[in-house]
Amino acid sequence: TSSMAGLNVIALVSGGKDSFFSLLHCRANGHRVVALANLHPAEAAASSRPRLPSATQAATRATAPGPLRPLLASDQGPGPAPLGPGPLLRDSSDDSQPDQPKEEDESDLNSFMYQTVGHQVLPLYADATGLPLYRRPIVGGAGRHGKDYHAVAGDGPGVGAEDDDEAESMTALLRAVMAVHPEANAVSAGAILSTYQRTRVESVAVRLGLVPLAYLWMFPVLPSPGPDASAGAAGDGQLLDDMAAVGLEARIIKVASGGLDDEFLWTNIASPGGKARVAAAMRRFGVQETGAVIGEGGEFETLVLDGPSGLFRKKIVVDEEDRRVVREGGGTAWLWLSGARVEPNDREDDAREVRIPGLLDAQFQRVLETLRADNNDNNNNNNDEEAITDVPSSLQSPPLGGLQPTPLQHWHFTGDPSPPSVSAQTTSLLNQIRDRLRSLHLSPSHILTVTILLRSMSDFPALNALYAPLFASAPNPPSRITLSCGALLPPSVHVALSLTVHAAPTPLPDRRGLHVQSRSYWAPANIGPYSQAISLPAFPSSGGGPRLVHIAGQIPLLPASMLLPPQTDDDSPLHVVLALQHLVRIALDAAVQVQWFAGGVAYFPRSASAQAMARLAGRAWHAVHSRPVEGSEDEEEDGPDLWDRRFNPLYRTLDSSGGGGGRATSSFPDWDVLEGDAVSPFFAAEVEELPRGAGVEWHAHVGFAGVREGG
Repeated sequence: TSSMAGLNVIALVSGGKDSFFSLLHCRANGHRVVALANLHPAEAAASSRPRLPSATQAATRATAPGPLRPLLASDQGPGPAPLGPGPLLRDSSDDSQPDQPKEEDESDLNSFMYQTVGHQVLPLYADATGLPLYRRPIVGGAGRHGKDYHAVAGDGPGVGAEDDDEAESMTALLRAVMAVHPEANAVSAGAILSTYQRTRVESVAVRLGLVPLAYLWMFPVLPSPGPDASAGAAGDGQLLDDMAAVGLEARIIKVASGGLDDEFLWTNIASPGGKARVAAAMRRFGVQETGAVIGEGGEFETLVLDGPSGLFRKKIVVDEEDRRVVREGGGTAWLWLSGARVEPNDREDDAREVRIPGLLDAQFQRVLETLRADNNDNNNNNNDEEAITDVPSSLQSPPLGGLQPTPLQHWHFTGDPSPPSVSAQTTSLLNQIRDRLRSLHLSPSHILTVTILLRSMSDFPALNALYAPLFASAPNPPSRITLSCGALLPPSVHVALSLTVHAAPTPLPDRRGLHVQSRSYWAPANIGPYSQAISLPAFPSSGGGPRLVHIAGQIPLLPASMLLPPQTDDDSPLHVVLALQHLVRIALDAAVQVQWFAGGVAYFPRSASAQAMARLAGRAWHAVHSRPVEGSEDEEEDGPDLWDRRFNPLYRTLDSSGGGGGRATSSFPDWDVLEGDAVSPFFAAEVEELPRGAGVEWHAHVGFAGVREGG
């Protein structure tokens, strides 16, 4: 219901282009922004607010979730205002002025998590946008350096063994804003390729019951308008083009790349000229990674001064004499700003709206068009098929026998029919799993993927509530597929579980996961205890060798809304293709890098059209796994040719160590590692029900990654 009615969003803003552009996408998707929220350096709070206590006292007050009073547009008049309780949101005794930095404080916090350069200007956004602005100081530092972030027991303000991590300052800020705006149920952030940033926002949001929104996530690999619909490095600048199209003015205020020096400061990166200048500098210095031209690798940071009239009713102005270059070591330089002010916009109101990326990549759009044409032909021929009926009468757990002598084992658990409820049976199964893990000196992280079979999909909420705590102690829970088999389960059995487990009692060898919980345009969010993908080395001592990848089942949700498209016979091809695209997009992620699947299954709910859906899925699977013919439309429209993909540095992308995100391979399958033109096996299976009443669910057998050429 919240998806249909729209969400009430707290927008995390740093002053940079990405957080404000993400805010615009929230509005474009029917959501309402109720407040802006910002974290700033605690040192700045102490040095620039004479009425504040000491920095230590201010930090202590900031950890308490006391009431906040926002900085409002109406507060920008002259004269002092009374102070509200809790951490101060006023920035000086004269509310008409932003923070005035002291010249001796010429250093940037250089936080891994937050942009802090230009923080003195942040108070002006309340007047510029008309939205209430809430601010708190950043407490702590990067206490947990892992790319993936996971809350420890007791995380929150002032408690927990590792509560000094700077990410937890966000918890205090959002909790306080929610106290003022109890209608808030979502939070937006500007993460594009940074798993480090995204997972921290998601961790805080989920703990507070907020829906995380990251509409810019993986933006460089999404379909672009016009003739170049390719993904990857060639499409990085599309985000800047989209910003320019709606009138966003984003000035570079910090550079930290060998390709950019202080001459680039104050360049409007959201303009054709600014984009071209930065892109040329990146190419000249050999910086060709995905995200570089949009600053995703820390190459530069920006400050938004103006934007579309629907958001910016006024503009921020900083005169040239109020901008001074501060140079740090290693080629880093930034602008020390003073005297920033808000002025009326002299432009007429405009109705420019942000471009929402297309739903399907060019490859899958062509597959959809082919399936629709075939589907129409079949309908015209009245080629109706009966439902699949040749199925066994029941499913039984196979005998366990002895433990297999390989690291990967497959465990099967079937509910005991004596407890009548699904909750009782689930509790019993989970206790058996815990006991077996304990007896083998394993942790829940040794579980790689789980298949859940239910008698009725209506039992899923009860099961999930009990299932989730099993994986609460570490990030990246196992991937998962959930199916309802109805009466195929033994009588009175409500649930059965199958697990793939790395059963070696040694520390897990380089276990990697992809767990995106934010709504975006990329692929469905996984809100809950399962990851999109988990990968592990194929052999215990393989090091950088081949990897095995387990991807969660994919249903055809619209990623931006997490709703299913309309379900009619005419829409069946879209459902099949969209769910398959989700599977392939996950496979292509830099944290996953699947080159080939051992096979795939399309599950369909019991219906009269099951065989027709199976035929559609088979054709879609074959189309995706067929080697392109040289000179075909697939090769011509989907970007660079084979030589460029392999040797041109322009098309190299970030690997999984680069902070997450990015596209690691140009296409799937990776034909360089294959001999011949074989299509991996495809199976269609009819079940009773699928999650959310979906009409199809795709599940890939194990994926292979890190395979050498010809391997």
